[in-house]
Amino acid sequence: MDKKVILIHGYSKTKKDMLVLKKNLEKLGYECFLANLPLTFKEIEFGTDVFKRELEKLIIDLTEDEKINLVGHSTGGLVIRTFLSNTNLINRIGRCVLISTPNNGSKLADITDKIPFRILANIFKTLKSLQTNNVKNMKLKNIENIDIGAIAGNKSNLFLGRFLKGENDGRIEVNSVIYDGLKDIIMLPYGHKEIHYKLETARLVDKFLKTGKFK
Repeated sequence: MDKKVILIHGYSKTKKDMLVLKKNLEKLGYECFLANLPLTFKEIEFGTDVFKRELEKLIIDLTEDEKINLVGHSTGGLVIRTFLSNTNLINRIGRCVLISTPNNGSKLADITDKIPFRILANIFKTLKSLQTNNVKNMKLKNIENIDIGAIAGNKSNLFLGRFLKGENDGRIEVNSVIYDGLKDIIMLPYGHKEIHYKLETARLVDKFLKTGKFK
């Protein structure tokens, strides 16, 4: 199986936020690369363009039959889906894992569409991209020949989680992680800011990349 993985961080983070997951996956035999994307003041589409350029540099060094796997935390998962929906490099991509990704948009981001919070959305444009209607307007495709799995957290241990009605990880509702294009999904009892740091999460990523299933 293909053992190369690109790790993609979430909103307002940098590649440093994926270092723990990188180390955990390296213990399991993977070669990991960290994407560093502008996911604070730019729209997701802009960050995806940067990601595409970074990926193309890595693909140059792949053998003819080798593929690269993609793993994203939170907004990083939407970068993966946006990339897959608009690329001609599908045949170079292996399996993908989305960790706590708002595939149906973020209810917390929706709040910034209301006065007096709109100024936040105009400044933090990645946050605006995460609004439910804007995610729908991305028209993200279900890629049939790419196995995509999702890991969701359901420990609402963050203050902002109080503003969410459904089961959530303190940032993202479980129902937003789920969408029809997933090959498999699994729930873990962790919050949004910790789930990708857990060794259990790395082991589940490993399981899915190997088999296309978490169980």
